[in-house]
Amino acid sequence: MDGIKKDYVFHRDLKKEYPIITHGVGVYLIDENGKKYLDACSGAVAANLGHGIISIGESMAEQAKKAAFVHTMRFETKALHELAETIGKMAPIHLNKVYFTTGGSEANESALKLARQFHRDAGRPQKHIVIGRWQSYHGNTIGSLSAGGDVKRRHAYTPNLLNYAHVYSPYCHRCPYDRQKNDCLSKQNWTCVTDIEKTILELGPENVSAFIAEPIVGSQQGAVPPPPGYFEKVRELCDRYEIVLIIDEVMTGFGRTGTNFATEQIGIEPDIITFGKGVSAGYAPLAGMIVHDRLIDGLIQNSDGKFIHGYTYSGHPVAVAAGLAALEVYEQEMVLENVKKQGPYLVNRLLELKQKHSYISDVRGKGLLIGIELVKDRKHDLLFDPSEKAAERLNGIAIELGAVFYPGSGAIDGTKGEHLIISPPLNVTNTEIDEIVRILDESFTIFKGLLRKDELYEITK
Repeated sequence: MDGIKKDYVFHRDLKKEYPIITHGVGVYLIDENGKKYLDACSGAVAANLGHGIISIGESMAEQAKKAAFVHTMRFETKALHELAETIGKMAPIHLNKVYFTTGGSEANESALKLARQFHRDAGRPQKHIVIGRWQSYHGNTIGSLSAGGDVKRRHAYTPNLLNYAHVYSPYCHRCPYDRQKNDCLSKQNWTCVTDIEKTILELGPENVSAFIAEPIVGSQQGAVPPPPGYFEKVRELCDRYEIVLIIDEVMTGFGRTGTNFATEQIGIEPDIITFGKGVSAGYAPLAGMIVHDRLIDGLIQNSDGKFIHGYTYSGHPVAVAAGLAALEVYEQEMVLENVKKQGPYLVNRLLELKQKHSYISDVRGKGLLIGIELVKDRKHDLLFDPSEKAAERLNGIAIELGAVFYPGSGAIDGTKGEHLIISPPLNVTNTEIDEIVRILDESFTIFKGLLRKDELYEITK
């Protein structure tokens, strides 16, 4: 037990001390010592409205007073219907049925299972393989982890994972296929697309159930958007080979990229959209999937209307009340307009920072989901060694200075490649963005000094 904190919590890191947060106000979290932390990543890109919104808490309390729990195998609530209708009207026109879970992992697990049942009951029983993308993340349940491509998270559980296939996502800044973006655009010939078809044909189209992808690759690559036309080509392939297309909007949904769903910007209608995080702005564990009419029709015609799946807390009354209240605040505060205004401002400020600090290789993303790629030397494109834990160290410095970012590693090949995600609450102001950039600027300066000490130590060792 040496080195382990003596309390009863099974911490994410058993050897780490965590600040105790007592409350939050706006974009700030405050710990028990009174220290303020600017939440520059909305927790895990979830607290999209910031902290301390009384109306959301009151709505949850009111629902808890009325009915804190009903089992959706037997009963439903008015709040459930109201939230489903609100979300359904925000989604693409043919996605009209909303299924609720408590987290993004469960949402994606549900989508994978729905795709499988849809095919099986329609007379395509061999369709069971899911194609995902490397350096993607879809959750930590066995099914969602199998579909995802987070090498580090997968490694410990390799013997337990399902035999799913993977291709590379479009990462034009460091193309895994060694192509140039302009060449792909001019020829309209994408290796990252042709590789999907090649994989489908190798597996046998009769065996492939679903293709799952994030519209913007989030935590594993640091807000990498697709090139124009990529998802239209993916949609065509899925149609050609009768494959269910699942778009994972757990991170991007509910205004994060400047539209209700990022799907609006990639020009396609998926078969399933999964969502989470922002739907309740982090005030309650809430997620789910929005399902295309053709899959619903298939369940009615071939499955007697029954989806063989479910969770105890699906459609939990207090959680859906939080979702309803959060979506009201989004509308009242005109969040979409603010993202369209503040997103470009944040990018411009980060581009200024890139000119000042050679550790920034790339600034990318959409709306207020922005990533910066970190390198040891931009001029020579020298990468950090994974053992240096550059993103984690930089974020640690920022926390000491009073801001929290979302560090990530393994963006390039699952091991190499460091990045930070900057994703503040969607009602962030110019002044607060300036503070984010100021702290990040100071963090880079301190980081540079620490690296120089490391280098001197290596020389004198």
